[in-house]
Amino acid sequence: MKSSEIRSRFLEYFKSKQHQIVPSAPMVIKDDPTLMFTNAGMNQFKEFFLGNKLSKHPRIADTQKCLRVSGKHNDLEEVGMDTYHHTMFEMLGNWSFGDYFKTEAISWAWELLTEVYGIDKDRLYVTVFEGDKESGLKRDDEASDEWKKHIAQERILDGSKKDNFWEMGDQGPCGPSSEIHVDIRPDEERSKVDGSELVNQDHPLVVEIWNLVFIQYNRKADGSLEALPAKHVDTGMGFERLCMVLQDKKSNYDTDVFTPLIREIEAISGKKYGKDEETDIAIRVIADHVRAVAFSIADGQLPGNSGAGYVIRRILRRAIRYGYTFLGLKEPFINELTPILASEMGQTFPELEKQRDLLVNVIREEEASFLRTLDQGLILLEQVITNVGNKPVSGKKAFELYDTYGFPIDLTALILREKGLELDREGFDAELEKQKERSRAAAKVETGDWTILEDDDEEEFIGYDTLEAKVRITRYRKVETKKDGELYQLVLNMTPFYPEGGGQVGDRGFLEASNGEVVYIIDTKKENNLIIHMTKSMPRDVQDRFRAVVMKEHRDRSASNHSATHLLHQGLREVLGDHVTQKGSMVHNKGLRFDFSHFAKLTEEELRQVEDFVNARIAQALPLEEQRTIPFQQALDQGALALFGEKYGDVVRTIRFGSSMELCGGTHVQNTSDIWHFLITSESAIASGVRRIEAITGPVAKNYFIDHSKSFEEVRKALNNSPDPVKAIRSLQDENNDLQKQVQQLLKEKASGLKDGLKGQVKQINGVNALTAKVDLDAAQMKDLAFELGNDLDDLFLLMGSTVGGKALLTCYISKNLVESKGLNAGQIVRELGRHIQGGGGGQPFFATAGGKNPDGIDSALAAVFEYL
Repeated sequence: MKSSEIRSRFLEYFKSKQHQIVPSAPMVIKDDPTLMFTNAGMNQFKEFFLGNKLSKHPRIADTQKCLRVSGKHNDLEEVGMDTYHHTMFEMLGNWSFGDYFKTEAISWAWELLTEVYGIDKDRLYVTVFEGDKESGLKRDDEASDEWKKHIAQERILDGSKKDNFWEMGDQGPCGPSSEIHVDIRPDEERSKVDGSELVNQDHPLVVEIWNLVFIQYNRKADGSLEALPAKHVDTGMGFERLCMVLQDKKSNYDTDVFTPLIREIEAISGKKYGKDEETDIAIRVIADHVRAVAFSIADGQLPGNSGAGYVIRRILRRAIRYGYTFLGLKEPFINELTPILASEMGQTFPELEKQRDLLVNVIREEEASFLRTLDQGLILLEQVITNVGNKPVSGKKAFELYDTYGFPIDLTALILREKGLELDREGFDAELEKQKERSRAAAKVETGDWTILEDDDEEEFIGYDTLEAKVRITRYRKVETKKDGELYQLVLNMTPFYPEGGGQVGDRGFLEASNGEVVYIIDTKKENNLIIHMTKSMPRDVQDRFRAVVMKEHRDRSASNHSATHLLHQGLREVLGDHVTQKGSMVHNKGLRFDFSHFAKLTEEELRQVEDFVNARIAQALPLEEQRTIPFQQALDQGALALFGEKYGDVVRTIRFGSSMELCGGTHVQNTSDIWHFLITSESAIASGVRRIEAITGPVAKNYFIDHSKSFEEVRKALNNSPDPVKAIRSLQDENNDLQKQVQQLLKEKASGLKDGLKGQVKQINGVNALTAKVDLDAAQMKDLAFELGNDLDDLFLLMGSTVGGKALLTCYISKNLVESKGLNAGQIVRELGRHIQGGGGGQPFFATAGGKNPDGIDSALAAVFEYL
């Protein structure tokens, strides 16, 4: 059975059980501060489990793309080592929101696996929660009794809290689960060892394929549990593992989910899968990781240096170094796999096909950059090896290579083994753990339970029409953050405050109580469908009615910049072509940032055309045309642009200025004339195939013109009120260039005269022409002089010292024949002498330099040469 049929049978089965089939949510999460990526099928339904919103459909099923680089069994560095764990995977799932519960979930799971898919019942085992005395939780006898209707008692196994009790986090919905495991070992092995002994023991052929979670409790901040008013079902089945079982394979990587990618890797590398363990691991790593990276980029997350972007860069770099180290691939190659991936999975996930060019370009550029880093890392590692001699390389130094230069630790260990050297791996692991601890501490947010004042499953946002309203607080809680300290989060029954989203920052303002007390709202965010108002203090009477007021200037400027991004998007497509699509944006009260797909730097003429396009629309005074509740597909049919990586509901809002029409939930000006003027301040690349424009509008643009006008007048005054400042500046530049040439000529003459004088100061020491000198030259001039003296004098050992800008410089030159015959090494020597100037340095055996902060030490460094020789 092909993987496409396996997927479709699952969805068809649950459709027959009255489930609404919904598309996969983006893998990159936008409005949940606890997660960067979708790591389970339930993530997109979290708001329903939390009770923040009611689902329109009590029964739902889908296939969800997920990314998981840590968890119960999975760590990034382990992926590829076995045959059944992945970073990116599909999770087939069915959900009930207060509808059916354990009876139906268990019965349907059994029917689908054994009757629809035809899995041998004698190969299946199930686990149920055994209870936990410490938590006061009882055994899930209800699930056990349901399973007894379908499977023999001896195949129903008790599972621990770790394996069979699911929790959303430290707080929130939770409940027992039942896992379904399948034993696909050969009959001969099964006859020797019963499969029940291998369940949850990480056996590659006795694997969990489906987890049925029964959400019936709520975990409070104090750790206690309370029963939920409505019970839910949340199931997740590993699609890749299911394919392995149904295609009678012993590895997920042998299924048709991965074989097209593996065949292409074989063709690129010339290596065969299944012949050598190291090669097999490398091919599995690459085949897995290209999926994770491609799906993330297609959903709008580019590789970067922090947060989610860093996770994607780390995954991609791991794939590159496996190809580099074990497959001998020294040129970019992973980008060549993305068209195969798009062809195989594009029908189910059309974003791969639509974003194909972007995927190729971004990944190719990332590969080229990291391969350059690997080359640089090899040079740095060689310097480390030279310094340590025969001693082990410290974990701290290895971590510096890893953290600062991105040089992989396993590659460091491999090179050291080849040279017979040891690595302090424990020291490296300790440094890595410190870094992880710092990251965890920086990101940690401690929250208390919500105090619920009144039930309200979905607050109303009224900020499109008003900046002021009478409101009530419906819930609140205190949070502790490392960045801002103690904060309070308020939820209102309705709010004029726009929550951060769609690239636009959240509103600020205040709540005024009936007694005049004011609480300032410093930010507004959206979390699991709740609009949360951040404040540093709480009102004395939380049950009062408040006047909620949005800061008008902050909102107006943000709205002006947001509307400008829409016009900019249209202008870019008009000037550059329809291939331009938005890849990200940031809209605040001081300016805007707009990222878009395009494969070349914009010329000055193109930037001017885009700027003119936007300002022409501002001059036309186009009114805002808005549709607040229009069916999603109808909006697309009308020509509205939707963004990749955004999650849209069944009903959406459209924004139109003239012919520019986009899906958008942000706030906008009522007329383009309110923007006043649009000015591009910069254009740059942020990844291959992705450009960034930064721009300003409104009062900020006006102040920009005022400031530049003042600067221009100051320039004119400095040029004696020249009627043509540009011509005057160019004249000064020409004059300066002439003077620079004269200076260079004088310096050359100075160095030449110095060279003749230095030759007479050479001393013979043990067959070496030793020369030391304190000179008034910069680093480049000392280098030129050193090589000139080296050409004129045989067997030369030269050390020069100089002071530049209050700092000390040392330059060491050794004739190559001395390097070979006497074992002298300029790099080692200059590092030792660098202590005299309170600095350090290095270089090659025949030429090296050092710098330090103590110019007074130059004399002692020069004197030490003769003692050394």
